[in-house]
Amino acid sequence: MQSNDNLRAVMAPLVNGKLWMKLLGVMMIITGALQVLSIIGILWAWVPIWLGVLLFQAASAAEEASATGDVAAATRATDKLRLFFMIQGILLLISLIVFALAMLLGGAAMFAGLAGMAGSY
Repeated sequence: MQSNDNLRAVMAPLVNGKLWMKLLGVMMIITGALQVLSIIGILWAWVPIWLGVLLFQAASAAEEASATGDVAAATRATDKLRLFFMIQGILLLISLIVFALAMLLGGAAMFAGLAGMAGSY
């Protein structure tokens, strides 16, 4: 009985935030669905849909773990959150790398333009 109380105590913050997790999950699914409507957005629209589903599943598993005291449901909830944050971290890293490359290429193009202007006088 003590382990069920401990599990419920550990899962309480997730259960208290389940509304926000589900809301964010639904919003991400809607965002992905809207991206599908564009030609370019269709390439990566599956990512926010996947992230939204992960959040929704994590909230549901946390609620189940708290209600039943099921350790497997608690593990499933935390694993879904781990995967959500891992994907978000990878996406952030990719976006920072792309941004840095764009800045480098933009800076190189600017210097090439300035050098070309200096040579024309």
